[in-house]
Amino acid sequence: MTLTRRRFLHLAASATAVPALSDVAWAQVYPSRPITIVVPFAAGGATDAIGRVLAGQMKSSLGQPAIVENVTGAGGTIAVGRVARAAPDGHTLSLGQTGSHVVTGATYAFQYDLLNDFEPVALLSTGPFVLVSRKMMPANELKGLIAWLKANPDKATQGHAGTGGIAHITGLFFQKETGTRFQFVPYRGIAPAIQDLVAGQIDLVFSDPIAALPQMRAGTIKTYGITTKARLHSAPDVPTLHESGLPGFDVSLWHGLWAPKGTPKNIIAKLNAAAIDALAVPTVRTRLADLGQEIFPPDQQTPEALGAFQKAEVEKWWPIIKAAGIRPE
Repeated sequence: MTLTRRRFLHLAASATAVPALSDVAWAQVYPSRPITIVVPFAAGGATDAIGRVLAGQMKSSLGQPAIVENVTGAGGTIAVGRVARAAPDGHTLSLGQTGSHVVTGATYAFQYDLLNDFEPVALLSTGPFVLVSRKMMPANELKGLIAWLKANPDKATQGHAGTGGIAHITGLFFQKETGTRFQFVPYRGIAPAIQDLVAGQIDLVFSDPIAALPQMRAGTIKTYGITTKARLHSAPDVPTLHESGLPGFDVSLWHGLWAPKGTPKNIIAKLNAAAIDALAVPTVRTRLADLGQEIFPPDQQTPEALGAFQKAEVEKWWPIIKAAGIRPE
């Protein structure tokens, strides 16, 4: 064999090995630049706060800063769609929750698939809503409230932070489970809805704990229960709807982290480990507790757990939403 031919065969063999070697090298140096965590809501809300707490802590595990970018509009679909189209290299992630990664799939038409166009990274935290009413509502406990609503169909009003949002959906679920009917009043946010509740302008609100707790403690509104099966650590005296007469009622605002479909498994594993490490830090746990969020146990923080949980939520909520004929505002 001539020297020239031997050199040619050597170069050809080396060329065929380059992709595998480069893949390994690529995974070893990940992340090679700052990571963007796309949050589908404006700065200042619970989802944004969770994203910033997580981003600040993940840097110590990943060796690169994580930057939160707020991309608002269309119920979160603009932000989620951006991540769906991003390069699957682990440098663009989607942090979302029940509304952006479950509810929108039943209310919007978009160019991505919530279950199939993303790689689950980690199931992060969950928080309940609390059912509250104006102070002069005749009923003082859940069973009495349900009885009053049944005796007065379509007379009561529930304020919520936008048609098709999770608080609106929670009200629909409550109607379905109790056989009651009442009217819905949309607001630009939960805070103005609580203000009108305190003023007696509306009757009911399914609120996040942050907005409701100050008024609950001040005695300006009535409280009927927490919407998850476990009581809230920051308000342990408030019973759950489950234990107050609605067994099986379980609605939460949960958060997760996703990457674009096709992101390598070793990168997903590295991101998952960084998220788990961050959630174990005491200051992170305290901050999330202040936001009314409880961290999922370690065995539920896996990509597989997030994928299964999201699928179960889709199967639970989509039929309710579609049966109600909800359309985006």
